[in-house]
Amino acid sequence: MRFLLGVPVRVQPYFGYRNAMRLRISVRALRQKERSFKAGGRIRAMRTMLSQFASREAAELPVTLEIKHGPHESRHEGVTDSEGFIHFDVKLDPQCDLPETPQWESVVLRWRNRDGEQEVKGQVLVPGRSTTLGVISDIDDTIIETGITGNMRAVIRNWKRVLAQMPDERLLVPGADIFYQAMGGGKVSPAGTVQAGEMHAATCNPFFYISSSPWNLFSYLVAFQRGRGLPLGPIALRDWGLNRETFGSSSHGAHKRAAMETILGTFPDMQFALMGDDTQGDLIAFGEIVQSHASQIKAVLIRQAGAPLSAEELAAKDAIRAAGVPLWLGDNFETGHAFLAEIGLLGDEEAEKLVETVETKGKSTEDAPTA
Repeated sequence: MRFLLGVPVRVQPYFGYRNAMRLRISVRALRQKERSFKAGGRIRAMRTMLSQFASREAAELPVTLEIKHGPHESRHEGVTDSEGFIHFDVKLDPQCDLPETPQWESVVLRWRNRDGEQEVKGQVLVPGRSTTLGVISDIDDTIIETGITGNMRAVIRNWKRVLAQMPDERLLVPGADIFYQAMGGGKVSPAGTVQAGEMHAATCNPFFYISSSPWNLFSYLVAFQRGRGLPLGPIALRDWGLNRETFGSSSHGAHKRAAMETILGTFPDMQFALMGDDTQGDLIAFGEIVQSHASQIKAVLIRQAGAPLSAEELAAKDAIRAAGVPLWLGDNFETGHAFLAEIGLLGDEEAEKLVETVETKGKSTEDAPTA
């Protein structure tokens, strides 16, 4: 009987990105139904979240990636590894040019399960020819509150939140939505060249996210971002295991540095603003990136949410400033707007209106009489 065979294999595509010559996109084959993150009480929330981590990966599954740009079409074959992943990194037809402004494009992934031939669309972010600035941002405690400041009790408390709260119940770091919308510089109007299946509009300044969270939380994080009006972009997550590589403190920085190196290498003609916080070594990782890629780093922004800076973080701060890269350290995003304006990252008219709104709210709050 069919119910004894379990759930048919499906392929989960993650957001990819490309330049004119190469395209990168990761996928994972899972024996797991797609879940929605609709509100329905704590029991339903826990069932939904536990299912994200109780998935069964499908190894050795052939998957075909189809890429189409105008009359040019190419197919690329891959086979899932022991954890169900394929990390496609393919060379494109030399005639695959970039659009003028950032866009999301669709690719198609095909595989076969017991129900026959299957396909799903994947989304790929493409910075435009005129794009000069991108944003690389952390997630935990930079845009979503976790309360993790280094001790195990805080880590356990955060995992209780993950397992018991839907994305729309999680706390947004105050001011992050307006701040990130300003950094995005407004949305790009589709030029009519994006293939069917576009999920959302790109921002003028494309976003890339890096996080030490597991790939199992991809859909959860995207739902959180979409629900709070944050710019969407590729997310570099990690494959977790019960080992020192996953839980060691140095692994957070190593993962983020590797992800940033790949992004910077893919877009060598772009500059990037690096955005993070002081709870997982972001300042140290950013400092090392600045030392090796100073010409590509427009600014470094660190939200201070935890303890005073360590000796290593202080050394990283000095290295960033010595390289001539503007550095912001602050405990709220409202003061960060002034920093962005000072270094010339708020030239967009829409962004200026957002800054004015934030400043007006701040003044009205300060001037309000106390009870």
